[in-house]
Amino acid sequence: MNRIKQLLLVATALVSASSALAADLRIGLQDDADVLDPHRARTFVGRIVFTSMCDKLFDINAKLEIQPQLAKEWAWSDDGKTLTIKLREDAKFHDGATIDAAAVKANIERAKTLPESLRKSEVASIDTVEAVDATTVAVHLVSPDASLLSQLADRAGMILSPKAFETGDFGQNPVCSGPYKFVERIQNDRIVLEKFADHWDAANFNYDKITFIPIPDSTVRLANLRAGDLDIVERIAPADVETVKADANLAFHPVTGTGYQALTFNLKKGDKDTFPIGHDERIRQAFELSIDRNVINEVVGQGIFQPAYQPFPPTSFAYDKKFEGAQRDVAKAKSLLAEAGVERVKLEIAFGNNTASQQVYELIQAMSSEAGFDISLRPTEFAALQAALKESDFEAGQSGWSGRADPDGNIHQFVSCEGNLNDAHYCNEKVDALLDEARSVTDPVKRKALYDQVQEIIQEELPIVYLYYQPWPFAARANVKGFTAYPDGMIRLRGVSSEG
Repeated sequence: MNRIKQLLLVATALVSASSALAADLRIGLQDDADVLDPHRARTFVGRIVFTSMCDKLFDINAKLEIQPQLAKEWAWSDDGKTLTIKLREDAKFHDGATIDAAAVKANIERAKTLPESLRKSEVASIDTVEAVDATTVAVHLVSPDASLLSQLADRAGMILSPKAFETGDFGQNPVCSGPYKFVERIQNDRIVLEKFADHWDAANFNYDKITFIPIPDSTVRLANLRAGDLDIVERIAPADVETVKADANLAFHPVTGTGYQALTFNLKKGDKDTFPIGHDERIRQAFELSIDRNVINEVVGQGIFQPAYQPFPPTSFAYDKKFEGAQRDVAKAKSLLAEAGVERVKLEIAFGNNTASQQVYELIQAMSSEAGFDISLRPTEFAALQAALKESDFEAGQSGWSGRADPDGNIHQFVSCEGNLNDAHYCNEKVDALLDEARSVTDPVKRKALYDQVQEIIQEELPIVYLYYQPWPFAARANVKGFTAYPDGMIRLRGVSSEG
């Protein structure tokens, strides 16, 4: 289907939807979400949907500071090994049940024990959870964990209806506790939520329905926004920024994110003869040296794809400029390949089939060819890409992460031996020990020193090549008031309304 035909079909569908759902806020997403179960999900756009559908124990504000949500107040024990949480007394699940300590206990235990849970490494420091009384939860830790509140301000802290997750497929019919409840999902077409009248903060949410519509083509996504068929879109193309700014009917809402875009190698694939790049760090080093991140920033990012060489953004205390040394050096890359005993290396890169990713990986394909890499590209529907990464059905794969307020969330589960998002299958016991120690220390200076040691190792072994820090350029109709872009890229609708 050509782009014009796709545009017309999407616009026609949206016009029809808008007439049927007059109070609908329509949000254009770059990708389709994966499973709608916070404990099993792994996509960024899924988190955007969860933000409206599933309340958490904690949230963050625009300064990345921890805020109460279902937790009314909290306190740490003197030894840092028990977190006591007092819950709101007026919060309910979408099935009408009251949210109590027993439900919180059941959710954290599910995140820890569900076989397919991707939250296990995020809550690994939790030993037991105690329902002290109906509104008091005591979370007992194996050892102090400076990152825990940050983890409980995201999917690991989302509280789902125990009745719903004990029966049936929660991912197909999710029952959460947020300001909007699930209505329907049509894969690759839309996810529809409606306002939950019994939500504890319902008065501050102004839309009757929210419709999330995946449109991978950034040109089509923006065209639908300009036509009035969408109200908010996330991740507009860098080349479209000036168009948005010049349109009086639109508002531009940019924010620097806490996450990154990267490329992960499958170190479990084949052996040194059939898949040498997965079994020789010199070849991975050569690949990194073949890439010019500044070119990606200038050509694709139009100046907003700030080059990344590490998992920590410049705003993080764990960031260190000394790790920005991998500038493009084709001669050195060829030398490393010769040292490894290879001249040309074949590699397939799987990536999400959206406009920006296509451009980035075509550039990488061209640049790496000059150093000795024969790259084939596998554009993949985004949910299918996530499945391929999880199932190790890839050679090298796009790895995007929206980032966390605490640096632990940007690294631990990706490179620790048992990390739930360790798609590289990388394992180094020293790295594990350093990361676990960094969790147990509260002093940022001491934590940074530990993260520096980790970086020294992974910069050498390179299971992941970081490409650029992920910006979150949102655009909205000018009549959408009260919208604030957050560094985590989530769309928070409290206080947002449409005029006219």
